[in-house]
Amino acid sequence: MAGTLAGRAAIVTGAARGIGLAVACRLAAEGCRVAVWDVDLAPFDAAAAGFEPFHRAVVDVADADAVVRAFETARRAAGAIDILVNNAGINGPVVPVWDYPLDAWKRVLAVDLDGVFNGCRTAIPHMRERRQGRIVNIASMAGKDGVPFISAYSAAKGGVIAFTKAIAKELAQDGVLVNCIAPAMAETDLMAEMTADHIATMKAKIPMGRFLRVDEVAALVAWIVGPDCSFTTGFTFDLSGGRATY
Repeated sequence: MAGTLAGRAAIVTGAARGIGLAVACRLAAEGCRVAVWDVDLAPFDAAAAGFEPFHRAVVDVADADAVVRAFETARRAAGAIDILVNNAGINGPVVPVWDYPLDAWKRVLAVDLDGVFNGCRTAIPHMRERRQGRIVNIASMAGKDGVPFISAYSAAKGGVIAFTKAIAKELAQDGVLVNCIAPAMAETDLMAEMTADHIATMKAKIPMGRFLRVDEVAALVAWIVGPDCSFTTGFTFDLSGGRATY
């Protein structure tokens, strides 16, 4: 039986590992053709993932020109792009703001916020022309709460939430829905950038007492970009294990 996304084409950024990989696998399982973008494609294994991407590209989403080039290549390969999942991100150092390195601040904002802008700005004209499209931006509970010692990450993800709300209103009558997800901490490679104390503190914030699973994120994304989500745009879907307070 065909999946709910049969015939659609999606781009997933940061798709070689972690949340992005899980999302790409789920979309492929739903019948979607998937383009895999990442700054490092080495971890991606098509046999293990269970699907062959219609397009693979090494892309630094902070580089607007690189995003445009990769998008045009993917568009030509697929004929049209229906779905964009802006997932690529970095955590940055876990330090107090008075010790936060200036270059690290700029890099976190460039990847986590500018990268979402670059993807949206590139894909939206194509989607508007076709009067259809679905965009999901991966934010974070840090963007709502403001987590101490990861101020750049918190600021960037807060920006993603506000940016999503703004452009969703701009596109509300164009057939293009834009939503974001605010996950609590998931067990991904980003943990390698964090201290043990920070990880323990983040887990303690989650009333369910466990970290988020990447397949849980993928399931939500699949619904948001699917046919049953037709009247929701500009919304932030929480995956917080009870942590969210608004």
